[in-house]
Amino acid sequence: MKHIFNKSFLTNLIASLIIAVGYLSPVEPDLMKSIGFFALSGAVTNWLAIHMLFEKVPFLYGSGVIPNRFDEFKFAIKDLMMKQFFTQENVEQFIEAEEQQGSHVLNMDPLLNAIDYDKIYEGLVTSIMESSFGSMLQMMGGEQALIPLREPFMEKVKTTLREMVESERFKDVLKQGLDSQKVGQDIVSKIETIIDKRLNELTPQLVKEMVQKIIKVHLGWLVVWGGIFGGVLGAVFNFVG
Repeated sequence: MKHIFNKSFLTNLIASLIIAVGYLSPVEPDLMKSIGFFALSGAVTNWLAIHMLFEKVPFLYGSGVIPNRFDEFKFAIKDLMMKQFFTQENVEQFIEAEEQQGSHVLNMDPLLNAIDYDKIYEGLVTSIMESSFGSMLQMMGGEQALIPLREPFMEKVKTTLREMVESERFKDVLKQGLDSQKVGQDIVSKIETIIDKRLNELTPQLVKEMVQKIIKVHLGWLVVWGGIFGGVLGAVFNFVG
């Protein structure tokens, strides 16, 4: 509220000086006093109205509206976020656009890199040794005879798996499994949970400070313009009277 008080103090000081001039100057004293009193009245009234937004004033009904109604402010914030930004439709459109551009929701590279190709090779060797070819292979050196096939086999498996996951058929199946509507619902639900958690941490004081931070500079000008328009009305009142 520092900016408000600075503008308010300066406006009230100028209005008070005009009033003083009206009592001391022999030239148009009534005009000076009328301008000064109206300007001071307008500035003080606007300052009090601003003050009543954020602070409870005894015996003044409706003062402290922002901290008193902070639950409504929290609900309005959530309503704005969920209905204007994170709607089900917006999230689904985002997911579908990412898929169409090739930025898939599910990145397959970590999955392919996490596969233990050694175990696949070992499983193949075990299957061969336990089959009817096992006894024949024992005569040719057993498992050692398959070692030259290890690297070519693992490379072939890697290549085959990558071709599979990059095929259009696999992508179509993946899109069907990753239902954008279901994924969107999950995302919206998680976002709503996060917003609720953060809003529940807010207190009336935090809400008051948040609103003050946003509009305090502009509120200060209300005091200034209240003094200016009050002075103009005072001059008009003096001439009309």
